[in-house]
Amino acid sequence: MKIAYQGIPGSYSESCAKEMYPDCETISCKTFDECFEKANTDPAVRSIIPESNKTTGNIGVEYLIFKYRLNIYAEHFFPIKHNLLGIKGSNLKDIKNVYSHAQALSQSSNFIKVNKLNENVRADTAGSAKYVSENNDKTKAAIASELSSKIYNLEILKQDIQDEKNNFTRFLLMGKEIYQPELKGDNYITSFLFKLKSKPSALYSALSGFAINGVNLTKLQSFPEKNSFSSFFFLCDIEGHIEDKKIKNSLEELGLHCEDMHVLGVFNSDKFRLK
Repeated sequence: MKIAYQGIPGSYSESCAKEMYPDCETISCKTFDECFEKANTDPAVRSIIPESNKTTGNIGVEYLIFKYRLNIYAEHFFPIKHNLLGIKGSNLKDIKNVYSHAQALSQSSNFIKVNKLNENVRADTAGSAKYVSENNDKTKAAIASELSSKIYNLEILKQDIQDEKNNFTRFLLMGKEIYQPELKGDNYITSFLFKLKSKPSALYSALSGFAINGVNLTKLQSFPEKNSFSSFFFLCDIEGHIEDKKIKNSLEELGLHCEDMHVLGVFNSDKFRLK
């Protein structure tokens, strides 16, 4: 399997891809848009996309999910373990400046403050590790993944420095071809987009079918349609398989209130949800 991810080798997206699909071939992309485009044009390529983080919320890829409307094959809740990486022979007392993505710095703020380190925001975590490796300066360190330390020959000066030890990011595996698992006894998520007709209490009316049928919504997020402040799409995840009668009934009811509706995928619920 070929999996495209955003960032350079050593990113958390690549770490997730390699852990979940050990035999995969990973493809580095500069932007999320490039990830979606590769999967959209080549059926042999999948994209692994970080959708939301437990501590910092949504990543901000909803507009691309709407634009490309790729099929979702799987979700993975991947632990984000930040490490302080320095050049070989350095130690924590040497470090003056720390480099990483803004979110990684924010998620490690307590460690940074306690050790009186100067924050330096860069485009991504793996790129920060590469920068530190190339500079070969004992006073500089990166906050990045364990995979980055191996790729860029850096030493892990301190492990698990994130403020929230139970820090997880939800990743989605997406692609062009439509596929959904057969309805069995497993737990499933059905994901879809919808745009409501313009009328009073539209959202309340549209969601009533889920309440009547006893369907649980695990995600409901609105985002504006392009070039508009008054027209919104909704991204929604519900518990259950689209072939289940109560899910069918709920979606049929929803469809009566929509201008546009598109099922993004049906996939097995990650076991993380049971914790």
